[in-house]
Amino acid sequence: MEERIDFNFNEVLKEFRNGKKLTGKDGLLAPLIKQLTEAALEAEIESHIADDVLSGKKNRRNGYNKKRIKGSSEGSFELETPRDRNGTFEPQIVKKHQTTISDEIEEKILSMYGHGMSYRDISSHIEDIYQVSISTATISAVTDKIISKVKEWQARPLEPIYPFVWLDAIHYKIKDGGKYISKAVYTILGVRLDGKKEVLGLYLSENEGANFWLSVLTDLQARGVEDILIASVDGLKGFPEAINAIFPKAEVQLCIVHQIRNSIKYVASKDQKEFAKDLKLIYQAPTKELAEEELLKLDEKWGKKYPLVINSWQSKWENLSVYFKYPEDIRRIIYTTNIIESVHRQFRKLTKTKGAFPNETALTKLLYLGIKNASKKWTMPIRNWSLTLSQLAIFFEGRLDTYLKV
Repeated sequence: MEERIDFNFNEVLKEFRNGKKLTGKDGLLAPLIKQLTEAALEAEIESHIADDVLSGKKNRRNGYNKKRIKGSSEGSFELETPRDRNGTFEPQIVKKHQTTISDEIEEKILSMYGHGMSYRDISSHIEDIYQVSISTATISAVTDKIISKVKEWQARPLEPIYPFVWLDAIHYKIKDGGKYISKAVYTILGVRLDGKKEVLGLYLSENEGANFWLSVLTDLQARGVEDILIASVDGLKGFPEAINAIFPKAEVQLCIVHQIRNSIKYVASKDQKEFAKDLKLIYQAPTKELAEEELLKLDEKWGKKYPLVINSWQSKWENLSVYFKYPEDIRRIIYTTNIIESVHRQFRKLTKTKGAFPNETALTKLLYLGIKNASKKWTMPIRNWSLTLSQLAIFFEGRLDTYLKV
């Protein structure tokens, strides 16, 4: 049966010339989209009933259901969806629980949310663009659709080996039991054998501690990681031991930048410039032996005045000095965790207007979108990667052979 569409092009053209909008609320396109959609639904149900009759089933039309449809740019309209007596008709062009003609609005919501916009701002922008009012509850429901993707991402299999891994935490206020408490988000960034970066996972805990890092590393192992060559971490007590408990062959480099910052905090302001200059002679020394000589000089000069700082360098020296054994390309990669802090800067840009989060899910889905945005830029390997990989193959003889396809 051919459905007639009452759409007068000349009349629409006349109204458009008189200043009436094509899109948005009360726009000229909404009636056309409504009629085209309803005509398609009529064709669908006629075909469905005809198929039933041909197969010997009794069936007939049974009125209409009405629902409000939000279009992409044509505003919203009331759609009449035909029913059948048997209740077996499943419309395809606009499915039973579908409330939008296209996914464009949802994609826009996710994009804006993924760039750190608040629900209120998103609602305002959607109304400006589409002349459709979207409640904050609807926006929350749309963003909640990515929760299943987050869970899949968190449980996905990983590469068997990562030459470099950085581990660090960032803290947020999250509502828990009626009050807001600070929780740590543990971020793990790795470099694959192709030289490209990848966030391996996000983990939440109330406190940043070596015990929790142990469970995080255990999860990495369970998801397929067999070996890590070098892990760069901050100065958290027990961190190197936690890493080596799961990956005993991994070398652990403590972040030099963290160590410098923590040291300067305990030095009087009048001595900070001179003390920093003396520290520079240590961490910028060409060899470990020369660095150790400078560390002795630092002790002789400042040891009595700042014993806590000097003792920190001496007690952590084994893990602070790992990078000295490697050439410049590798040193530059591992001596600091700044590379993962750039990911955390991306997080802060997204969350700076939030203050606190109502639950862990609200934070996790936002950070997940932040990772997706950041990873779009990670299309190229680390600088001089081919040379770096060759150097690693020499320093870690045999460790890469199983995984490299030569």
